[in-house]
Order: sequence, then structure tokens, then C-alpha cells
Amino acid sequence: MEAGLPAEATTLPRLARSDATAPGVGIVHLGLGAFFRAHGAIYIAEAMKASGGDWGIVGVSLKSPTTRDRLAPQGCAYTALELGPDGENPQIIEAVQDVLVAPENPEAVLALMADPKVRIVSLTVTEKGYCHEPSTGALNKSHPDIVHDLSAELPRSAPGFLVRALQRRKAAGHAPFTVMTCDNLPENGRVVRGVVLELARAIDPDLADWIEAEGAFPATMIDRIVPATKDEDIERLAEMTGRLDCAPVLHEPFRQWVVEDVFVGGARPDLGAVGVQLVEDVTPFEHMKLRMLNGTHSSLAYLGYLAGHETIADTMGDEAFVRFVCYLWRSEIIPTLTPPPSEDLAAYANALQARYANPAIRHRTWQIAMDGSQKLPQRILGTLAENYQAGRDAPGLLLAVAAWMRYVGGTDEQGEPIDVRDPLAERLRDLSDGASGAEDKVRALLSVRDIFPAELAHTSEADLIASYQGLLEQGARQSVNQLTA
Repeated sequence: MEAGLPAEATTLPRLARSDATAPGVGIVHLGLGAFFRAHGAIYIAEAMKASGGDWGIVGVSLKSPTTRDRLAPQGCAYTALELGPDGENPQIIEAVQDVLVAPENPEAVLALMADPKVRIVSLTVTEKGYCHEPSTGALNKSHPDIVHDLSAELPRSAPGFLVRALQRRKAAGHAPFTVMTCDNLPENGRVVRGVVLELARAIDPDLADWIEAEGAFPATMIDRIVPATKDEDIERLAEMTGRLDCAPVLHEPFRQWVVEDVFVGGARPDLGAVGVQLVEDVTPFEHMKLRMLNGTHSSLAYLGYLAGHETIADTMGDEAFVRFVCYLWRSEIIPTLTPPPSEDLAAYANALQARYANPAIRHRTWQIAMDGSQKLPQRILGTLAENYQAGRDAPGLLLAVAAWMRYVGGTDEQGEPIDVRDPLAERLRDLSDGASGAEDKVRALLSVRDIFPAELAHTSEADLIASYQGLLEQGARQSVNQLTA
């Protein structure tokens, strides 16, 4: 039996790839996690079905072999299970052709990325995977993987694989591939372009000039709630289908993908045929989503976790939090936004509220709370700063930041330990533990320039101290309730 799989499910036949002719490989995807398999891979499979083309995907796991080990015995086919309020709908996805594990064979990964048949390299490596400073977007040259990649031809980091593969393509006289990030970063195309050029320039200035002149880094906005798959989900799906799928993904019915239509040589799948919005500028869509969805998701995650709610749906079952999130959208987030073309921000907020409350989506507050040091600047702090600059109060966003500060302290409202997953977790815990009282703890955490720009730290200090003190005195739920009463 494979580790982590339910024993009773292993008696069923294993899901297998169909006999249909597989398309050629045209896309390498770095970071083949659940999100891309539940979002981008489905769009690409549909685009090939609609219009053809060799856009098969080879996934690359940058850290762990787990995804490869679960997908490989199935021929890399897997089930995408839609979780709607009225029922569940499975479909088999066969866009992924293979999975490579970078630490096992980085040469194989580079050789594939250097192949001119590969025209797009896409990424979902999370915010921390770009090895950048979230507050500035600059490459973090002291990051251990970047230190390694500056001198080693076989890289470890996502930026390192991009640069070294492009270096090989330049040397062979091939065109560069398009780099298409699918992570929740503001101006994500600009961010990945910046770190790639900075790393390339440190390795070979001529390479950086070539990438700058010939490459393409379209920005994207992606949206679909994809909860983590648990063993009981695998069991339930096996009972539903009569097949054992060890690598299913779960997702809500809603999906959205907005992509800047800038690709090297115009080479891309026919994404427009399957509902992808191809635009000149993703920025207004991105700001709408990062602030209205991701910003409130993180706010609900920290405050909801502290209040004892396991999932976002549970949190939205608490009327105090419903009032809170509606207040955030109406009073603190929408006023900072320029509506994208043909988008109604109030209607978008209403749709988000319904999505959050979907009882079929068990999206854990603890899962969303991961890597907050990387997410906070993009999801919440920029909105907070714009409210300050406009002379508007933003007590809801301040409460969310204060909740994050309490969360990374590592102890919940009942005195129980919190399993904080964050690249800065130890540093943040030490800062919190080394300070006494709300005032000192807030000041200590505001001193982390990787997260808080100096001006915002100074401007928000007194307000955050008051919010943090309120959390200590009355807890998260009462703080939320008091704000919107």
C-alpha cells in the first residue's frame, strides 16, 4: 500500500490513462501542485480539445517526489472533482504527460526546458518560490538557493531553472520560451521578469540583455478555490467512481483566468476558445482579485482561526464574520480599486460571499494562513497603505494584520500552540517571544522590513497596537463583532 493512502481503497482498480493519442509536449510547469492541476491544466486540456495543438504538460516538482509518485502509476491522469453546493462532479484530466523531480535529476529538467518544442514554462511555486523580497520585488541574493544558483550550472530555485534553461537556449540559437507565472502576486509577470533578469545579469550580462529583448513574461490573474485533498476525499472518490485515484484535486465550480496576450512568437494554446480572458493589461483584474478575494481570505483565515473556526465556510457560518467581510469589501477595499473593464465590484463581492459560504468547500483557515510573511504585503498591506494615503480609516484591515501578528506568535486564544508554517516563522516567533505586551510585540514585528515598508510601519504603529491590545483583551470574534455592530 502506498504511504498515506486508505487501505480499503487499494483493492479497487487504479485509474489509468486512456488509449487516446497523447499530444506533444509544449509546456513545462514548475510546481505541479493541486492548484494548477485544478485550474490551468484543465483550461489547457479543454483548449487542445477545442482547437488542437501540441500543448501537453510536463510537470516539475522542485522539492518533493510525492506528486510524481502518486501520478506516475496512473499515467499522470487524475480526477478533478468539482464541489458544488448541490453535488459533486468528477472529470478525468490527461493534459499532464509526465512529472520530473528536480532534485533527483536537474539535468533532465534543464534539457527539457531547453528543447525548442517547449514554448511555455509556467509556474505555481507560491510567493516564496520566487526568492524575492516581497516588500520590494527584488531578488533576494542572500537566499541559500540563489547563492547556490549564482555559481552552479545545475540550479535549485525556480528562477535558477528559468535562467539556466534560457542560457542553454541562447547558446543553441533557439528562441526563448514564454515565462507565464500563475501565482498570486501583484504584477506577477513583472516580478518574475525582474528576478530572472537580475539573476541572469549576475551570471552573464549578455544573457540578461537577450532575455530582456526576446523574452515574454505575461502577467496573469487566476481564481479558483482549491482545498487540500485529504485521505477521506480519496476514499469518497473511489466509492463514487469505482477506481482508485491517488492524486485527485478538488475545486469549486467557479473559475477565472485572465492572461496578458504576450507570448514569444504568439505561440500559445487557444485559451480564448475556452473562456480565458486575453487582455492587454491584467493589473486591474489582479488588484480586484488580490484585494477582494485573497485579502479577505487571509483576513478571515487569521481571525477565523483565532476564533476557533476550522474552515472558511465555518467562519462564514458566523454572522459576525459575514458582517466583517462585507464591511471590508464595502468600506476598505473597493474604494481603493479601479473596476476592470466589464466588471461590477459589488457583484463580484456578492459572488465571493456565496463562494466562501459553499459548504462543500472545506478550505482550512490554517492552510490559507500559511506563508503569511510572503502574502501580507500583496494581499493586505498595499490596500492599507492606500487607505492611509487617502485619509480613510481602515480598522478592519488593521485588525486582520493584528490577528496575523498574534497568529505568528504561535499561541492561540486558548493557550494552545499554533503550527505556524512560514519561511520566517522562527524569526517572527523569536521577535514576538522577546517582547512583552502588545506595544512591544507590535513594534518588534513592524521592524521586519521584508514585510513592512518603513513608512507604513511608522504610520500604522499606534493603530496596530490598539488592535492587537483589543485582540488580547476580548478575542478575535468579539473584536470582529464590535467593529461591525
